[in-house]
Amino acid sequence: MPFTVQWSQRTLLFDLPMTKTITKNVSRRSFLAASAAAVSAATLAADSVADNVTGNAAENVAALPPGARKGNPIAVSSYSYWQFSPTPMPIDKCIDLAAKMGFDALEILERQLTQTDDAYLMSLKRQALQAGLALCGLSTHQAFMRPDPEFRQGHVDATIRSVERAYQLGIPVIRVNTGTWGTSRNFNALMENRGIESPIEGYTDEEAFGWAIEAFEKILPTAEKCGVLIGLENHWGLARTPEGLLRIVDAIDSPWFQVWADTGNFLEDPYDKLEQLMPKTVMMHAKTYFGGGLWYTLDLDYDRIAAILRKFNYRGYVSLEYEGRESPETAVPKSLEWLRRTLCF
Repeated sequence: MPFTVQWSQRTLLFDLPMTKTITKNVSRRSFLAASAAAVSAATLAADSVADNVTGNAAENVAALPPGARKGNPIAVSSYSYWQFSPTPMPIDKCIDLAAKMGFDALEILERQLTQTDDAYLMSLKRQALQAGLALCGLSTHQAFMRPDPEFRQGHVDATIRSVERAYQLGIPVIRVNTGTWGTSRNFNALMENRGIESPIEGYTDEEAFGWAIEAFEKILPTAEKCGVLIGLENHWGLARTPEGLLRIVDAIDSPWFQVWADTGNFLEDPYDKLEQLMPKTVMMHAKTYFGGGLWYTLDLDYDRIAAILRKFNYRGYVSLEYEGRESPETAVPKSLEWLRRTLCF
């Protein structure tokens, strides 16, 4: 059930004894003791903000160990503002919108970078810093399910450039996928078939697993050098199932190659499948569908998802990927408010 938090409207004043002069007789021990007492009083007063927390939230607060951070930082994907409309929304505008709406961070969809020169990227980095907004992720696209080695190598090279671009921007993780066979008429047709696709004639998924693993292994040294994690998302193709995704992650077996979980890309039984991914998850997409989904609508139980995050002590970013028909201008702020309430603890 959703919960509400009502903050106590009281003024907290912390007074320390003051004198006009401090003599040499005041010991360092006495000063530290007085300071510690003041800090203790401030802590007790600050704890009063939880006085009006009710329901599950109150239980969660009580269960938190001392010093525990409450809640996950909430980011927004720049895709949420664009959704592949004919004209890409520039990232600088997305930064302004994300900061204005109160997000903690912005995830950049690489296809929205209208420029990639150094000066432009550094201007985005400066803008985000001045807005108090972290740049937490770079979402990229790959196509490794192709028999042509030169074609796959081209996508390897492009992904290496993406890793280096993330490093320039100070972004700690990039989203990757395996791509698809490309045998569907288009993406709409792929979605109509629940993300399931036939292989190219004469080839098998088993061969494609080998191609994808080989490709990611070529990208890994650059990721390690740059200190940028690679997060493989459950984004159709070979990673459409948790078993397929984890087969690739386990084969590569590197702390720099982990999981980027998406709450909306398991179309059946999402909760058990998300649980399978959580031990290796370093980033998460949270889908919302106000006004109905662009391709489908899932009735996701974010209280249940929050429980999964707590179960596995996932403390990383949750990035909103809004995919509804209602205008992002109204739906994105509503999505943020919903995620703050359900994932607050």
